[in-house]
Amino acid sequence: MAPTPSSSSPRPLGGKVLLSLLSLLLLAAPSVSFVSVNSPPSGRIRPSSSSLPIPTTTITTTTTTFVPGTSTTSLPAIGALAKKAKLALVSSWSSSNGSPELSSLLASMSDGTVPPQAPTLLQDSLTKRKGTLSVLAEYKRRSSHAGHISDDSTSMSPSLMSPLFREFGASAVAVLADERMGGCDYSDVQAFADEQRTARGDVPGPLPVVCSDLIVSDVQVARAKMAGADAVLLSLDVLGPRAVEELVGKAARVGLEAVVQASDEEEVRAAVELGALIVLVSSAGAGVDALREWRSLVPPGVTSVCSVYANDDKALSEVEDAWRLRDAGYHAVWASDCLYKSGNDPTEHAGAVIKAMKAKSSVKYASPRSKSGRGEGSREYLGDIMM
Repeated sequence: MAPTPSSSSPRPLGGKVLLSLLSLLLLAAPSVSFVSVNSPPSGRIRPSSSSLPIPTTTITTTTTTFVPGTSTTSLPAIGALAKKAKLALVSSWSSSNGSPELSSLLASMSDGTVPPQAPTLLQDSLTKRKGTLSVLAEYKRRSSHAGHISDDSTSMSPSLMSPLFREFGASAVAVLADERMGGCDYSDVQAFADEQRTARGDVPGPLPVVCSDLIVSDVQVARAKMAGADAVLLSLDVLGPRAVEELVGKAARVGLEAVVQASDEEEVRAAVELGALIVLVSSAGAGVDALREWRSLVPPGVTSVCSVYANDDKALSEVEDAWRLRDAGYHAVWASDCLYKSGNDPTEHAGAVIKAMKAKSSVKYASPRSKSGRGEGSREYLGDIMM
């Protein structure tokens, strides 16, 4: 087993979450100031009278106490600052976008009753028979390491990418609804949801849509529902188990599934203990071997998904990573930046990468690299057969 992180040192944040946190710290947050409404544990905030009008919507979150390090700022402290910055954005949006639909959803999420069983559309879509791999494809316009994926905005439009994901075999799609990280917002979530609905009655049919944002508030869960999403992504890195469990229940009350993101062994165990039905294992700092070992922490009945990160090369080793994760028992992989390494190359586009990851091949007998060192996208990246 991979060693359990020491409790005396800060745990590493998942790669995607860390990048999102750091980008949020660059926000012009001083333009919105906050004052306490109740005691700190209530977690309620509102703009001061010197900035935006007080919104009619109450934004709730769970306050977590962090112990700062003696010499450097710990990653949990960075997460706390990023949460505050994100809450500023959510508060700014809700102050000018209140609606009866939003108020009704927030009321439904906070009715105090036992949360109902959430739908299982996403879980069913990702969980196939043993030995097969599902791909959850994440849409973004901006890569976390290479900037804008394409200078041609039309080539990356939801109207083109949504059917491409479906036709090349993705089992679900996620939309990175954070403009600073992915160049997308909730209107893109809605565009994907609307396009997928047009495939009802077709083969393949519509795919579930996941709202992938740095969610810190029930307002964002409500926005995801309003945009037509089927599920939301909740990060244990940022929220902690108590807040994640609360938001999982709130999401269920409005008919949304929850994908719980975990970045180490401790968080995988926490996700299982709080009752998550879909666990995303996502840690840029852990190698594929460690991620394969963490799979054993996810019990039967819980869908296991693992992030496949883009490697710093021009080859297609991410496809091999996906195969190895499949062979370790993961039900699905979350593919993001690795889908866009070659931009809109006609043989190495996002759809070709998805098809290759789903190929019933193995690193023992095949390689996703061709003799040139690049993949053969339209031919499933099988490359040279090594028998």
